[in-house]
Amino acid sequence: MCGIVGFVGSGEAAPRVVSVLEKLEYRGYDSAGVATVTNGRLWVRKDAGKLAEVNKKHGLDKLPGNVAIGHVRWATHGSPTAEWETSNGGQG
Repeated sequence: MCGIVGFVGSGEAAPRVVSVLEKLEYRGYDSAGVATVTNGRLWVRKDAGKLAEVNKKHGLDKLPGNVAIGHVRWATHGSPTAEWETSNGGQG
């Protein structure tokens, strides 16, 4: 089970996306993440744990940009994991 939300508009997108994800996180979700785009750069932060824990650790709601997508996941198949690949540490 997952919850996915996106935002495109004026103003900072990440705080809006995190706010909606908080409303989706009603079933004990075990991982979360947010990606934003600003000035041609992609910012990605995700981790295993509840949304509040991941946000506190990675500052999801502080990511720059007015375009964002976020998710919360409840692992019905497989284990939650913090593994992900990127060639630039999540920054474009």
